[in-house]
Amino acid sequence: MTEMKPLLIELGTEELPVKALAGLAQAFFDGVLDGLAKRGIAIERGSAKPLYTPRRLAVLLPGVAVEQPEQTSEVLGPYLNIALDADGQPTKALQGFAAKAGVEWSALEKTSDNKGERFVHRATKPGAATAALLPEVVRDALAAMPIPKPMRWGGHDYGFARPVHWLVLLLGGDIVEAQLLGVRSDRMSRGHRFMHDKPVWIGQPGDYVESLRGAKVLVDADERRACIVREVEQVAAAAGGVARIDAGILEEVNGLTEWPKAIACGFEREFLAVPAEALIATMETNQKFFPVLDGDGQLTERFVGIANIESKDEAQVRKGYERVIRPRFADAQFFFVEDMKQGLASMNDGLASVTYQAKLGTVADKVARVAALAEAIAEQVGVDPALARRAAELSKADLQSRLVNEFPELQGIAGRYYAAVENQPLELAAAIDEAYMPRFAGDAIAPSKLGQVLAVAERLDTLAGGFAAGLKPTGNKDPFALRRNALGLARTLIEGLFDLDLPTSIAQGHGGAGDAIARNELLAQRGGARAPAAASDVTTAEQQKRELHDFVLERMRGYYGDKGVPAQHYESVAALRPGSLSDFHRRLKAIGEFAKLPEAEALAAANKRIRNILKKVDGAVPTAIDTNLFTEAAERELAESVDAAIADTDPLLAQRDYVAVLGRLARLRPQVDAFFDAVMVNVDDLAVRNNRLALLKRLSDRLGSVAAIEHLSS
Repeated sequence: MTEMKPLLIELGTEELPVKALAGLAQAFFDGVLDGLAKRGIAIERGSAKPLYTPRRLAVLLPGVAVEQPEQTSEVLGPYLNIALDADGQPTKALQGFAAKAGVEWSALEKTSDNKGERFVHRATKPGAATAALLPEVVRDALAAMPIPKPMRWGGHDYGFARPVHWLVLLLGGDIVEAQLLGVRSDRMSRGHRFMHDKPVWIGQPGDYVESLRGAKVLVDADERRACIVREVEQVAAAAGGVARIDAGILEEVNGLTEWPKAIACGFEREFLAVPAEALIATMETNQKFFPVLDGDGQLTERFVGIANIESKDEAQVRKGYERVIRPRFADAQFFFVEDMKQGLASMNDGLASVTYQAKLGTVADKVARVAALAEAIAEQVGVDPALARRAAELSKADLQSRLVNEFPELQGIAGRYYAAVENQPLELAAAIDEAYMPRFAGDAIAPSKLGQVLAVAERLDTLAGGFAAGLKPTGNKDPFALRRNALGLARTLIEGLFDLDLPTSIAQGHGGAGDAIARNELLAQRGGARAPAAASDVTTAEQQKRELHDFVLERMRGYYGDKGVPAQHYESVAALRPGSLSDFHRRLKAIGEFAKLPEAEALAAANKRIRNILKKVDGAVPTAIDTNLFTEAAERELAESVDAAIADTDPLLAQRDYVAVLGRLARLRPQVDAFFDAVMVNVDDLAVRNNRLALLKRLSDRLGSVAAIEHLSS
C-alpha cells in the first residue's frame, strides 16, 4: 500500500486584494489538487478546503502519496511492411525506432490496428517521488491563477498578485526543496504582523492551524468569519440593539483581518435625521463597519468596527473609527438639508439640461415618456392613473440632488425622503423608491402596485428606447443594462401578477422612443449638425418590437432555468408567445403538472406526430369535418371525444384554469392511441383524407391551447 503523508503549502505575501482573496485561495487550492491528480498522485482530501488570510494562501491536505504509481508507456513504431525487409530483417526505420527506445529491435512487441500489424515499445518504470514533483505542481498552480495584472517587484521578470515573502512546503515533517517567485521553501511561517511579528515554526502540516492560532492568526476563513459574526452580535447586543450584517461587507472584513476584534462605537444622535441609507452606505461601503439597529429595525447611533488587532488602548481605536465617519456624515447632513430647501420641483426642472442619450434626448424627456407609460399601465391594472403619472413625473428629480450626487446608490431612496418631507402621498413617496426595484440579482420586486407600475414603465421605456436607438447588447457589452432591465421587467410582471399585454406596452414604449428620436433628428438638422442615424434606418419598427419581445422572453429562459424549470417546459409555452407574462407563468405551472401525468408523454408524442403530418399538407389545412365521411369507428370515437373535450375546456380556458384544461385533455389518450392504431390518414380518397386532416387539426389546436406540448416529447 502506498505510504501517505500530510502536505502543507503556504505562500506568504503582502496584503492581497480583498475582493479577489477568496477566489485566489480557491484557485490555488484547485490548482494544487488538479496538479497532483494529473500526475497520478493519490490524495486523501478529507474535509480540506482553501485556507487564507490577507497575507497568505495555503493548502493543507491530510494525506498525499509519497510517490507516483508505476508509470507505463506505449510508443507505436513502424508497420511490419516498413519495419522488415523481404528477408525479415530490420530496416533502418525499425532500427532507428529501437535505438530511440533504447532496446534491441527483437525486444519490441507487436500490436495491430485497422491498418495492420506494427511494432510497439512498452515500458514500465517506478513512479517519481512526490517531493520531486511538488515544485512543478505549485508552479503550475500559481501560473494558472486568475490574476489579470500580476505585480512585479525587485526588478524580477516574474509576478504575482502581490509580492511574495515566504514559502512553506512540507510533506510530512520534511521540507520539500523548492524556489518559487524568488523565495526558497522552508518550514517557517509568519504570525500576525503586529502581535506576533516573528517566524512561526511548523513542525508538521497537522500543526499548522494551531501554530498560527498561537501566533494570533486565524487561517481558517470559516472560523474567522464566525468569530467576526459572534463578536459583532455580542457588541451590538451589549449596546441594546441588533447588528446589521451584510453578507458582502462581512466577506470584505473577513478578507481584511487575521485576528478580528470587535469595537463598540457611536456617533451623534443628530445625524439620525439624515436618511438612514446614506449613513449605512458610509458605514458599510466606505468603512466596512456594521450598523446597529433597534428592535424595530431602525438605525441607532451605534455601530461596530472590526480591528485586526487586540489593542492595549481600545478607546483610541474607537475614536479613530468614529472620527473617520463624522466628516462623511456631516456632508450627508448638509446635502440633505440643502436639497430639502431646493425641493423636488426645482430639482425636476434641472433634468431638462441633463442628456439621457443623444438620440433619445434629456432625462426630462425620458421622465415624460415614463409618465405616459405609467398612466396607461395604471389604467389596465386598477391603479389611480393620475397618481401613477405624478409619481413618474417626480421619480427622477433626486438625480439633481446633492445627496444623490454624493451617494449615487441613493437614487430613488433620496426622492422618497424628499417627497415625504413635502407631504406628498405616502404611497407616491414609496413608489419613487420602489421604481428601482429589483436593484440587484436576488432583490425583491416593488412591494406596492403603484411601485410596480413605475418599475414596469421605467424598464419599458429603457428597453424600447434602447432598441429604437440601436443600443441592443452585443457580446458582453450592455452599457444601458438592457439585460438587467428586461429581467427586472419580467420579474415584476410575473411576481406582481400583472396581467399586462406586453406587446401592446412595448408598442407604446417604442412609439414614444421613436417620436423622441425623430424630434431630436429634426432639431439636429435645424441646428446644422449631422443627425445620428436612427435605428429604423436599419430595421423596421415592427422588427424592433418583435426583437424586444423575444429579448424579454430570452431573459425569462434564464429566470426559470434558475428555478429548476426544464427547458422543454419553457419552450412549450414560449412557442405560443403569450402576451401576458403573468399568463405565461400560469401556463408554465400547468405544464409542470401535466408532465407528471402518465398520459403526458404519449399525448406529447401524438401531437408532435400530428404537427408533422399537417406540415406536409400542400396549401391550407382543411378545417371542415363531415361526420358522414367517417369510415372507421376509431375516427368517429375520436371526433366525439374531441368535441366533448372542447366543450368541457372552453370555460376552463376562459377562466385560465390551465391545470384543469390539460387534465381534461389527458383523458383523450385512449381515443388518440386507438385512432393512430386503426386509421390511416393519407388515404387515396381526397375527401376522406381531408376530413381526417381536419379532425387532427381540431385535436392538435386544442392540445396546444395551453402550450405546445409536443416539446415535451423526447
